[in-house]
Amino acid sequence: MSLELSTSVKYWLNFFHPVLMWALLVLSIYAAYLGLQLQRTRNAQGEEKKELIKGRYNVRHYQIGSILLALMVAGAIGGMAVTYINNQKLFFGPHLLAGLGMTGLIAFSAALSPYMQKGANWARATHILINFTLLGLFAWQAVTGVQIVQRILTKA
Repeated sequence: MSLELSTSVKYWLNFFHPVLMWALLVLSIYAAYLGLQLQRTRNAQGEEKKELIKGRYNVRHYQIGSILLALMVAGAIGGMAVTYINNQKLFFGPHLLAGLGMTGLIAFSAALSPYMQKGANWARATHILINFTLLGLFAWQAVTGVQIVQRILTKA
């Protein structure tokens, strides 16, 4: 038994991955903001610290990070699946390689959480470095993704 999707469904599936990834890019920028606020809270003193703690940046950063991890992995797998469904192959190139690298990086970043919760500064510094690298790759991926979407639109 084989599942055959209509041409229309196959075409519109092409846009699920890019829309999701653009939303995740925006969410990643928000997560970076929360992380910076968390760092600011950690370094604050006295009344300023009390006021910043009310923002619950630690909880919000952790929750948004968890959502990003789940959706980025699902989105990467989904993007490859749709490409394969529509073309019977994956296109080996910079967009695919950077996306796979990002998927690995976000997993490594998340894996540092237990160490950061125990106060390991090496894990915190590594987490920050990985995440800003991810943000840069993500922005670049957005540009190359738009180029891919433009090619899909011109073929239609």
